[in-house]
Amino acid sequence: MKREWWHGLLGYQIYPKSFYDSNGDGIGDLPGVLQKLDYLESLGVGLVWLSPMYPSPMVDNGYDISDYYGVDPRFGTLEDLDRLIAEMKKRGMHLILDLVVNHCSDRHEWFQKAIEDPFGPWGGYFYLKEGKNGCPPNNWRSLFGGSAWEKLPGQENLFYLHTFAKQQPDLNWENPALREEIYRMTNWWLDRGISGFRLDAITNLKKDLTWADLPADGPDGMGSIFRSIDRMIRRDGGTKNGIGVFLSELKGRCFAPHDAFTVGEASHVDAGLLPEFIGEKGYFSTIFAFDAINGHIRGACYCEDDPYMDPDQWKQDVFRNQAVLKDFAFEANVVENHDRPRAASLFIPKEEYGFASVTALAGLQVLQRGLPFLYQGQEIGMTNCPFLPEEYDDLSTLDNYRYSLECGYSKEEALEGCARMSRDNCRTPMQWSDGPNAGFTSGSPWLKVNPNYPEINVKKQEQEYGSILNFYRRLVNFYKSEEYGEVLTYGSFEPLYEDQEKIFAFRRRLGEKVLTVFCNFSGSERFLSLKEDYSEVIFVNLPQVTRIGNNLILHPFQLIVTEK
Repeated sequence: MKREWWHGLLGYQIYPKSFYDSNGDGIGDLPGVLQKLDYLESLGVGLVWLSPMYPSPMVDNGYDISDYYGVDPRFGTLEDLDRLIAEMKKRGMHLILDLVVNHCSDRHEWFQKAIEDPFGPWGGYFYLKEGKNGCPPNNWRSLFGGSAWEKLPGQENLFYLHTFAKQQPDLNWENPALREEIYRMTNWWLDRGISGFRLDAITNLKKDLTWADLPADGPDGMGSIFRSIDRMIRRDGGTKNGIGVFLSELKGRCFAPHDAFTVGEASHVDAGLLPEFIGEKGYFSTIFAFDAINGHIRGACYCEDDPYMDPDQWKQDVFRNQAVLKDFAFEANVVENHDRPRAASLFIPKEEYGFASVTALAGLQVLQRGLPFLYQGQEIGMTNCPFLPEEYDDLSTLDNYRYSLECGYSKEEALEGCARMSRDNCRTPMQWSDGPNAGFTSGSPWLKVNPNYPEINVKKQEQEYGSILNFYRRLVNFYKSEEYGEVLTYGSFEPLYEDQEKIFAFRRRLGEKVLTVFCNFSGSERFLSLKEDYSEVIFVNLPQVTRIGNNLILHPFQLIVTEK
């Protein structure tokens, strides 16, 4: 594998609306991020992904962009962003932004001009189709619920496509003029000093232009548009046709000339296509390892998903994912982000939450082969938040609640599903202290603060040597250390003890350097009969390591790293 400048870094996602509010308006902002750079540096962060801060009506919390060339006044100014870039560079840190180009906001100038003249040049920037006797062109269901088609304002039988909310019209990548606009904007940001992008919903760009109906998969008679997207990736993923044409052009025109780091939000990419998507010749530097953490998702509504991630299924999914990657590329290893529930609540049953379980999860994520990406608050063990029904903000959650009722679930069941899976769980304000509003704002926070903030907060954990936060710091120092950084970055990944329930073990090997990771990811003590001898213990989350003969006694959620 060709060595790249971003190898061995720690990624960290900031959701700016919820990170830190500098001016007391209840909304996190860029000056707030700037004030917390020393904190990020102390954690060992080298790569910061900043979720959208562009001008937006905020229907989907910034993922509906109305102007690609600015900063929303809620978050600050373009000058604030320039200062942030400069201060990060002084610390050897890199900033990447969200590139949201599958869709824009219906308030964007392009869409407003398309409304005025649907059959003119701006109408060609979107997918506009004639309906069937006033009904949508096909039965596709959007990912946020309801038809993926909406009537264009002022038109009786002309519809536009929206994969997500109706306020997020999809951009027509088949149109060369639209692509030129995207490339111009992308290079403008790279020239400004950012180091790259996270590419939002990037595998959605290629549409099935036959516009054929999908098999119904719900009581509404519709089929999820995701099925169409998935089919297009699998069938037309290569460079000769399909989405590869767009992505190759994007890389060649923008990313490659700037040596930019890019991480794609891409799932269900077939193993045979991975070398086209990531690695030295791939469209992107890396993609998020979603296939390894989506084992709990069972259906179209939250009620159908498993309440917890089964640790053995997660282990097997990780092992399968690592085997597919071999040594030609890295994936970005994640366990949570702004679209998922908190990992401490999904991977760990409530009664087993604590230092041991949270740090075991941290070790398993960071010590795998790949680029570890944390999400704000993960490093202090933030959990899902108890919401009242009227307190939810997320559009997707509200649509999922309605769809769950349509599927026959009771209100209680639908609300229980939202409590477990809502995206609002990860969007609650960062818990900085035990002061008012968790130290996030001096005003009224835009979203409810998790009531457990007096116990789970940065200030408290800064003062405790044995805290989750300080474990993360030790873990990151270990991951980046001069002695072990090479093997933990470039070493091979070899699964061990695959048949042992709740035992998650693997070996990292590079030349003569060999590390072995053992973890009992369960709340009960486990005995592991060792197949070979292991020498020095070099890293643990719990201090007591007990071995009797060939048996290693693993305490609940104990993580042990040995050097052979």
